[in-house]
Amino acid sequence: MRSLLFTSVAILALSSAAQAADAVDQVPTAPVAEEVQIFTWSGPYVGVQGGYAWGDGSFDISGGAGTFDADLDGGLLGAFVGYNHQFSNNFVLGIEADVERNWNEDEIVAGAEAKTEWQGSVRARVGYAIDHALLYATAGWTGARGEVSVPGFGTEEEMFSGYTVGAGVDYAFTDNIFARVEYRYSDFGSKTFDFGAGTIDADLDQHAIKVGLGVKF
Repeated sequence: MRSLLFTSVAILALSSAAQAADAVDQVPTAPVAEEVQIFTWSGPYVGVQGGYAWGDGSFDISGGAGTFDADLDGGLLGAFVGYNHQFSNNFVLGIEADVERNWNEDEIVAGAEAKTEWQGSVRARVGYAIDHALLYATAGWTGARGEVSVPGFGTEEEMFSGYTVGAGVDYAFTDNIFARVEYRYSDFGSKTFDFGAGTIDADLDQHAIKVGLGVKF
């Protein structure tokens, strides 16, 4: 009788344990949240850009010949490279360099002509990211190779050095491809072109609108 009682108790215990195990197996598990990839502007990038520039040149010719203005307006085409770092508050800091070819020759006076064939810059950038859009301001050093030609006296070249400031917007169509629109003002400073028989003091600045296409890595 006692053995039968122990056997019944054991069977009931095993049955309860089995039911408890089934109940545990039937408890629904919480769904695993999918990881959402957040776009960031951090990283290096390269690109090409082009546009139009409105250049103003002031040329003071020695010997009392006077001061003359030239409109060094024309197209430009070049490339840029840079690096951005985006902070958790969506502010972005970066550095960028570019080089561009200009087409902007104009006559100063009596056949004398001036132009800036090449220009470049190294700049800091600060911006604010709104999802795939980056609004930014930029400022830094700029330089340009200026050239003046005078009939009978040849051609002289000088390297101008100054500052540039601007603002723009980059917009990423994918995680890697972005486009940009940018305005820049550049003050290239002053240089003296020495032709031996006389000199020409030149002062140059420029306004430019540029569009570009870049790849972010």
